[in-house]
Amino acid sequence: MAALLGILCSACNVTRHLSQGEYLVQEVTINTDKQTPKHDRFTVETFEVYVRQTPNKHFLGTNFYVWTYNQAKPEKDNWWNNLKRKIGEKPVLLDMALTEKSAQNLKTYMNSRGYYDSEVRYTVDTTRKRNRAYITYDIRQGEPYSITELSYEFRDEELEPIIAADTANSLIKVGDRFDITELDAERARIAHYLNDRGYFNFTVNNITYRVDTLDGNRTAKVKMVVRRNITGYDERGVAQMDNNKVFRIAEINVLPAYNPTVTRLEQNLTLLDTTYYNGLNIVSQGKPNVRPKVLHGAIPMTPNTLYNASLVERTYSDIMSLGYFKSARIIFEELPQGEDVKLLNYAGEGAQAYSPKEFSNIEEGLLRCYILCSPTLKQGFNVELEGSTTSSFFGISATAGYQNRNIFKGMETLNASVTFGYEYMKAPNAVKRRANELGFTVGMSFPRFITPFDISTRNINAPRTKVEASFNYQDRPYYRRDLSRVTWTYSWQSMNGRYFYQLRPLDFNWISVGYINEDFFNSLQNEYLRQSYKTQAILGLSASYVYNNQNKNVGGSATLLRANFESAGNLLNLIGVAFLNKSDEGKYNLFGTPYSQYVRGDVSISRKIVLGEKTALAGRIFAGVGVPYGNSSALPFDRMFYVGGSNSMRGWAPRTLGPGNTPAQDTAYPVQMGDMRLEANLEFRFPIWWMFHGATFLDLGNVWYLGGSEAQVPADGVFHFNKFYKQLGFNTGIGIRLDIDFAILRLDWGIQLHNPNRPEGERWISNFKWKNTSLNFGVGYPF
Repeated sequence: MAALLGILCSACNVTRHLSQGEYLVQEVTINTDKQTPKHDRFTVETFEVYVRQTPNKHFLGTNFYVWTYNQAKPEKDNWWNNLKRKIGEKPVLLDMALTEKSAQNLKTYMNSRGYYDSEVRYTVDTTRKRNRAYITYDIRQGEPYSITELSYEFRDEELEPIIAADTANSLIKVGDRFDITELDAERARIAHYLNDRGYFNFTVNNITYRVDTLDGNRTAKVKMVVRRNITGYDERGVAQMDNNKVFRIAEINVLPAYNPTVTRLEQNLTLLDTTYYNGLNIVSQGKPNVRPKVLHGAIPMTPNTLYNASLVERTYSDIMSLGYFKSARIIFEELPQGEDVKLLNYAGEGAQAYSPKEFSNIEEGLLRCYILCSPTLKQGFNVELEGSTTSSFFGISATAGYQNRNIFKGMETLNASVTFGYEYMKAPNAVKRRANELGFTVGMSFPRFITPFDISTRNINAPRTKVEASFNYQDRPYYRRDLSRVTWTYSWQSMNGRYFYQLRPLDFNWISVGYINEDFFNSLQNEYLRQSYKTQAILGLSASYVYNNQNKNVGGSATLLRANFESAGNLLNLIGVAFLNKSDEGKYNLFGTPYSQYVRGDVSISRKIVLGEKTALAGRIFAGVGVPYGNSSALPFDRMFYVGGSNSMRGWAPRTLGPGNTPAQDTAYPVQMGDMRLEANLEFRFPIWWMFHGATFLDLGNVWYLGGSEAQVPADGVFHFNKFYKQLGFNTGIGIRLDIDFAILRLDWGIQLHNPNRPEGERWISNFKWKNTSLNFGVGYPF
């Protein structure tokens, strides 16, 4: 401790090596204009990006990073001194030229947003503390200019009816604040609008503005000028202008085995083989490495249709969603005028139609398209780790996965994985302390829908079919069982990549309990839980929905919504009523085993709010419920809800909290689960140093039974609206995360604050003990 205090004290004195007239930038303050209404006032965070000098980072209020950097000897270039430079930060010294430039940047930004009467003043205080500079920028935002008139000048007269027909969607309106960023956004919007209608060469540079502010009173008359296209220059260097052309795609050449280290021109296409398939020219050396039909299904563009920028973007997205190519490029080249090209019509269902009147007087050009696709590695491997520990429990699991792509030349992906889990119970009453789990999974993923009848997926984004089979063997202290599962899944997503859908028309599970300790089974006083330990068959269907808007604001705030629904046993129940006999227990059997019948659903919503460059506040709310009926009196063990572990209530190990207020169960293996789960999580994430990040968190939640007689479930474990909030478990904790670019390694230490399973009067925990904590290791963020 004394050494740490010594370092921190030394870090406070980092200016002793500065020369006369040199000052360390200690603080930069930006004072916004409080006279401007809050909804119009620019924030400090908005201005900060335009300031050229910012202070060095601080640690516990000291200049620790500058001090560390100064410990490196300038004349030595070895690993020890380089490490000090990497950990530390070079001192930021006052530069008045950069301070003046920062003030100019702030003024320029406000001008661009329409505040031409704005003003920026700055002061530099070098007397407050020796050899340190305190810079203050005072902002006067003033009144903005507004648009009083908007007009157009079409030098390319053919574009006037096309653009005029879309003015209702214009981002510029009379009465709006004169904002250059909005003017630029309108240029981009019109350019994209025309690009989607065949105008391949039209860019934002074809649109300029003339602005008249001479009327005074902070008003602006805006005229948009739509220019003709530059086709070249004469011998005197004068630009030659012509009306903008509409371009049609003449041919599409696909190179599915493109080598990006060799340019396309060096690959002499005339020496390669070409396969023609429904308008696509598939160019390869020998036979194509993928089947033409599959490739055609992923490319929505067709020859003899007008160029469409949005369709080009979708083509790129669809190609990359196949999971077979590591990169793709789409290139267009204009064909020389007069080149003899035979145009064939391959436009099918969903192809855009264009009014002949709209383009009756517009000259057309032709484009040759090249789609250059580079395959990823044919085979791949991955490893996942997860761990959790408490004073009485330790568990770790590892999964090793293998992928083999394009195994049948249809861009399929074969996935196989093996999972091993080990748990050790430290409970003194445990007869057998170890539990093992071994699982195998094999699946095949196809980048299309596989159905008994032919379905066109050219208008469906990222269609995929996944067939998967798995087997899991569990050896617990008091029982052993096998879990076999077969699923057939369809998945697709929206065009903007924010909505994801999954449908499993087949989800078959066979849960076989091969051995259960009779004393353990008889000790389960909960009849509901006893039913879940019996051999069962589950045949049902399930669906999932995910909304994620992270791609709308990459690196910024985002929302994630997940919803899952599952129904099992209904089809078997219809068959059972007609063809199957009931057992002595009054249940229908499938191959001598009762099948489960239930519905189950859950929904979770997560929100990440970015507070700084590497600082964020994240939260999640989760709710789930399952209802057994008909042929089942209890949910299957694997369909029940539980809390605890690295992604849930981090103050508890998995299955050690709940249900409700039931007393903590004195069993060697935790089995605390229920029909219903409610949970809320809040986490503050912040940087520490280099690739290390920290977090502090709060978790709140529990599980409950929905109901039943007291012979089946304990009364304290049943959900009731008037008291469930008193039965919530509550923990806090801290965590450290290691960001290694391709993964986040996470270690969270959860500390219980309220344990509803303890005796009344002892549930709020005020004395710290290790047994009331849990250490969790995971990969990736918890939510």
